[in-house]
Amino acid sequence: MKLNFFKYHGTGNDFIMLDLRKKNIVENTSLFRKLCDRNFGIGADGIISIQNDEISDFYMKYYNSDGKKSSMCGNGGRCVISFSKELGIIKDKKTYFRAEDGYHYGFIKDNLVSVKLINLKKTEIIIHLKQHIFLNTGSPHYVLFVKDDIQKIDVYREGRRIRLNNPYIVNEGVNVNFVKILEKNILFVRTYERGVEKETLSCGTGVTAAVIAAYETNRLPYNDENKVKVKTSGGNLFVSLKKTEKGYEDIYLNGPTEFVFKGSILI
Repeated sequence: MKLNFFKYHGTGNDFIMLDLRKKNIVENTSLFRKLCDRNFGIGADGIISIQNDEISDFYMKYYNSDGKKSSMCGNGGRCVISFSKELGIIKDKKTYFRAEDGYHYGFIKDNLVSVKLINLKKTEIIIHLKQHIFLNTGSPHYVLFVKDDIQKIDVYREGRRIRLNNPYIVNEGVNVNFVKILEKNILFVRTYERGVEKETLSCGTGVTAAVIAAYETNRLPYNDENKVKVKTSGGNLFVSLKKTEKGYEDIYLNGPTEFVFKGSILI
């Protein structure tokens, strides 16, 4: 069978995009792993399919490059918004769609794509002596702040060690984020992603987790007009949110997306 696909990336975090509204493909871990393989397949950090949804514009289903279905992906959510516009699913540059963790709003403005992530309760954030923070921004994240040169960190070795031996999610593992505060309202984040099992150039939910962790540990001052710039190895993202007594609301991940190419492959 011939499978048509599109390729998108959000700040270097790249995805194979499939329109499955009229076509059924059985979830096949080995097939999806092969498609994501950068030597023997198309190559990507993950696969995203658009499927029909009764309530919203579409259902976003995400698979990591290991071929297994995963949780919400922030950059993937931004890319799927661009993809849905290309397909003509959304007309006014605004959308409402379903993902694994629930429903999300998204919009396109001035060549930036924004996705609204889930609200986060203060009681759901685990802080261990301010040394590391665990929280879930659609996917589970372990945030570790660093003082030394972040470029010299062995993200693969250190991230993999923490990912496999964390005390929070033993079976599913956790994404690991190394965060450096460069100056007021500017962070640098490097992420080891579970399911990809290596460092990715950018992680949207990880970037968001880093910003919230910085607020919670008073490493960043908060005001209602804050928009935090986050540098990643693949480019810059922006996080805006509202901090309340109960937690964090109106959390938006903003940044560019780019169409790379489209094609077909026999499966």
